[in-house]
Amino acid sequence: MPTPILMPALSPTMEEGTLAKWHVKKGDTVSAGDVIAEIETDKATMEVEAVDEGTIGKILVGEGTEGVAVNKPIAVLLEEGEGEDALEGYDASNDAPVTPSKDAEAEAEKPAEKKSEPKPVKTETKKSATDTGGKAPPAPENAKGARVFASPLARRIASQQGIDLTAVSGSGPHGRIVKADLEGAARSAPKKAAGASGSSQGPMPSIDPRAFYEKGTYEEVPLDGMRKTIARRLTQSMQEIPHFYLTIDCELDELLTARKKLNEEAGEGVKLSVNDFLIRAAALALTKVPDANVSFAGNALLKHKSADIGIAVALDGGLITPIIRGAEKKGLAEISEEAKSLAARARDKKLKPAEYEGGSFSISNLGMFGIKHFTGVINPPQAAILAVGKGEERPVVKNGKLEIANVMTVTMSCDHRAIDGALGARFLEAFKSFVEYPARMLL
Repeated sequence: MPTPILMPALSPTMEEGTLAKWHVKKGDTVSAGDVIAEIETDKATMEVEAVDEGTIGKILVGEGTEGVAVNKPIAVLLEEGEGEDALEGYDASNDAPVTPSKDAEAEAEKPAEKKSEPKPVKTETKKSATDTGGKAPPAPENAKGARVFASPLARRIASQQGIDLTAVSGSGPHGRIVKADLEGAARSAPKKAAGASGSSQGPMPSIDPRAFYEKGTYEEVPLDGMRKTIARRLTQSMQEIPHFYLTIDCELDELLTARKKLNEEAGEGVKLSVNDFLIRAAALALTKVPDANVSFAGNALLKHKSADIGIAVALDGGLITPIIRGAEKKGLAEISEEAKSLAARARDKKLKPAEYEGGSFSISNLGMFGIKHFTGVINPPQAAILAVGKGEERPVVKNGKLEIANVMTVTMSCDHRAIDGALGARFLEAFKSFVEYPARMLL
């Protein structure tokens, strides 16, 4: 029988995307692994591969369509030997896992019998560290470490709607959580985090500025997907994360001297930037002060085992923070090469979700624009971001004498739920020591 091809979830937080391009048309034969379409999220364009073989019976969503919800049917695949007559009376939405039939719901709620899972999503993307393979998420545990029992359908709905199963009371056999329990939870639960919202609209301001200007005196430019996501996530960050800020000056003379000598002696194609030194300094500082390498997780702190440094990259109409994983284990040349590669692919919107999601710390450098000092907004789920200003000659007092030194001001925005003032100060002290005496980075 016909099988729907569904809009894939390219990342854990994706709710919708743009069907940028079809690589197949009606009547084409496809095999497992064939690229059939390109999907645009707010920050990347990814290829979608077929899982099964068959013939494209019908294209349901045209190229360029925006706001296509995850798990919405986008095409129909016919099995070998099936013709167009198989599509008569066929509704692809009936096979989508987000809208199971009543019979499927009843089967999902039976505690003793094994139920048939809804048809697997007939698309596949390149695997990333955040992929779940389309399966329902693993059963959570409550605060006492006991497993929370829920039907597979309930776990899938909870994952899609952002419902915490540990806070839901089950009405099924032996306290098992079923679909009906989630319907009540969905009505009483707080709104989903802005980053996971399925709305195609950006957050509306409390005061609509259109009321203050006459029509014709301005041009209204609709928000694209990236700007909507930035608006939602950073509004959420400032509303939910208690920011505080720590500022310190770092002298750069020895770092600039070391950079010049290394670039003169490096092989062709290697050119270290000041930012490469700062990435390594931040990674080593997190290793030296591991309590600062954390994320706030409600009832716990996630203490990261590696320093995964996000680097803010400006794009047309927004920004993205690709991540250098395990930066504490990489030398300056490797950091430099990886940073350039990530930045180039970020500007081409070719990054995979695993390359820009997560991370444990971020650096935003506006020094090249002449900015001396600014504060950054923390990018959840991280607990800190370092805002780097311009390095410039400034008068400094050394041993009672006035001298000139190259000085850079950096400001660390901290999540006070995870990082206290003294802890943040210890991190900056370590960071400053690596910047001002770069030979320490070799130890």
